[in-house]
Amino acid sequence: MVSTGSTEHTDEPTTPRPTAVVILAAGQGTRMKSALPKVLHRVGGRSMLGHAIAAGQELAPGYLAVVVGHEREQVAAAALEIEPTVVIAEQDAIPGTGRAVQCALDVLDARSHALRAAALAHTDDLHSDDLHSDDLHSGREHPLGDGIDGAVVVLAGDIPLLDGATLSQLVAAHHADGNAVTILTTEVADPTGYGRIVREPGTGDVLEIVEHKDATAAQREIREINSSVYVFDAAVLRRGLGGLGANNAQGERYLTDVVAFARSEGGVVRALLSDDPMVVEGVNDREALATLGAELNRRILGEWMRAGVTIVDPATTWIDVDVDLEPDVTILPGTQLHGATTVAAGATVGPDTTLTDVEVGPGASVVRTHGELSVIGEGASVGPFAYLRPNTVLGRQGKIGTFVETKNAQIGDASKVPHLSYVGDATIGEHTNVGAASVTVNYDGVDKHRTVIGSYARTGADNMFVAPVTVGDGAYTAAGSVITRDVPAGALGVARAQQRNVDGWVERRRAGTAAAGAATRAQSSGQPTPTPTLGAQAQRQLAAHNALTGAIPTVPSADVPSNAADSASDPDPATRTADPTEGSTL
Repeated sequence: MVSTGSTEHTDEPTTPRPTAVVILAAGQGTRMKSALPKVLHRVGGRSMLGHAIAAGQELAPGYLAVVVGHEREQVAAAALEIEPTVVIAEQDAIPGTGRAVQCALDVLDARSHALRAAALAHTDDLHSDDLHSDDLHSGREHPLGDGIDGAVVVLAGDIPLLDGATLSQLVAAHHADGNAVTILTTEVADPTGYGRIVREPGTGDVLEIVEHKDATAAQREIREINSSVYVFDAAVLRRGLGGLGANNAQGERYLTDVVAFARSEGGVVRALLSDDPMVVEGVNDREALATLGAELNRRILGEWMRAGVTIVDPATTWIDVDVDLEPDVTILPGTQLHGATTVAAGATVGPDTTLTDVEVGPGASVVRTHGELSVIGEGASVGPFAYLRPNTVLGRQGKIGTFVETKNAQIGDASKVPHLSYVGDATIGEHTNVGAASVTVNYDGVDKHRTVIGSYARTGADNMFVAPVTVGDGAYTAAGSVITRDVPAGALGVARAQQRNVDGWVERRRAGTAAAGAATRAQSSGQPTPTPTLGAQAQRQLAAHNALTGAIPTVPSADVPSNAADSASDPDPATRTADPTEGSTL
């Protein structure tokens, strides 16, 4: 909430559109100790410049200008990438915020003149001689007018928590009071380094803004500070900037001197006091960047929890400003959601998951996963320990399991890649199961190639699919195969050597080892070494899990020898051992 003097503005006003918003982004930010310009450091998934532009856009101004100076090409490019319609103004070598705004105003006035000239081009009201007159800058009135008029909002580019709602209140107060200048201020416990707001006794109007280095001892006791956010009447601003000097400790042209100029003209200068200092807090160093980043994240999390999202551990959860969550989403500890990530209702993300620009469908589960530029379908399951690289699309009820990496892969509805696999540059149809330890071999050292696996296919464990290759609908591949040729629909692809057992090899070649001893004991007893068994409760839980999932019991029934059914139905042992159901995983 903000207030002017003793009057608080709590209602949402109908805010007139300002003529222009000017963002100051020319400073070097030496205390950041960084090669990156200060305003391009990121907070909550946006650069600080991005936050300033977003706040300014909420006012729907006629012009949105960004003043650049240090690393001007880099900052200008970043601004235009965020909003292609921004007006770029370059500050020259003359230092100071006043000079920065003057450079912006010159560019905006030129834009205004060009528009008016275009509008008058078909009339006799404007003559070319007027535009090229030598005395145009000698005090004669400009034939196209002074330039822009109305309200001009000025803000620093390093105030990441400043929002459009606060700016709207500032503009509304400016218009309601008919001010020449309106300043956004706040009070802080330690105002060291900030410009002080000196108010007129009785009225509460602002007399002047005194920079810390220029302040007297009495003025340094003032706790109300300038936030570097203003609304100016354009005409007052233009006249005030024209008379700026550099008679101060810094030798700069201060924008704050326009306040005293406006007062000298009889204009009204008032301040809008914000009771939330963090909203107007600027960033000068890495410590402040981290502090404001944490505060922004705290506010984002609070908003989502109030909107119906469960965040189990806010202390370890980070969510960017452009992330979108639906009600009944659950975010588990250690989760980071970045960029334009969206999570639909009923989905659970985490723990220990980082998603950037990922779309998570309703009811999906994403566990201990790193994902980027991917789509996870409704009811799908991902992780733990999965890596989704760009252009991964997982269909409804699909699964990307433990230690699986995907890239540029489309995996159809209800298809599964459960374990220890790489699926890159691949298309997998619906209801297909890919066995453990499978790899789509997509790179030949020069070019990438695509693997296509059809619907309702079953591929065995430890398969290599050497692209380009296609496995047809309903096809099977045997475990341990290197698939280099297409497998037709309904066929079984087998590409592996026959097994040969060398009896007695361990006792002969590894005599005296524990393995040799175990082999001797097994041969003499005729029974393998017994394995540890689960406790009664664990066995009941395992049985319930197997019944639910259809998994093969850990210990087969003693009445049915292993592979008995296969031996009876398929007398050819070479064909039987190639049955991919023995090497598939679910």
